[in-house]
Amino acid sequence: MLLTIPALLNAAQLDKIHETLAGAPFVDGTLSAGFAAARVKRNEELRPDPERVQRLNRILMASLGHHETVRFGVLPYRVADFIFARYTPGMAYGEHVDDPIMGMTGPRFRSDVSMTVFLTEPDRYDGGALAIRTPFGTQEIKLPAGDAVIYPSASLHRVTEVTRGERLVALTWIQSYVRDPARRELLYELNLAREQLLKQDPKADATAYVDRSYANLVRMWSDF
Repeated sequence: MLLTIPALLNAAQLDKIHETLAGAPFVDGTLSAGFAAARVKRNEELRPDPERVQRLNRILMASLGHHETVRFGVLPYRVADFIFARYTPGMAYGEHVDDPIMGMTGPRFRSDVSMTVFLTEPDRYDGGALAIRTPFGTQEIKLPAGDAVIYPSASLHRVTEVTRGERLVALTWIQSYVRDPARRELLYELNLAREQLLKQDPKADATAYVDRSYANLVRMWSDF
């Protein structure tokens, strides 16, 4: 399931992120890549700096934790600290899947869902689309600053070459309570119906059945 999240970050949060990143050192992105990804990865990433990264993560995690699409579309169990990636002309990231196990410097966790948060307005750079293979063909995604996209980490995806300007994004990976992407999609859609019923007719028997079924399916399919 591929979901876009409009305005995950507001203008004030974006300004604070750009202020924090101003003048920050970036390093070769292949330093954090696995063997396969390193062969196709051409970008730069924010050099580790605990104080700066903590400030940036605090901004992003505050929005992430309260967003209903994230809560019900991902069912997050563990969320990695964000990585900040920069693409300038000539840079791209060839087709790859994300590493299945994350957390080389901390607790290890399984990557079920990947998230890209766009930090640069799309008219500020050419190219730089996130291209994700789906059962319905390749979807190219290039969203306004502050918007995000989530998609299964097992999906083949790439970043097309930037030919003008600078593409800046924040990236994270999430272990879900529900490992299987098809089950997560079913639960997400069932919860949309459940919420509608709870608003429209909270005392109806049908509402109680759907509410109970959602809770019991989450219980049945959760693994952590």
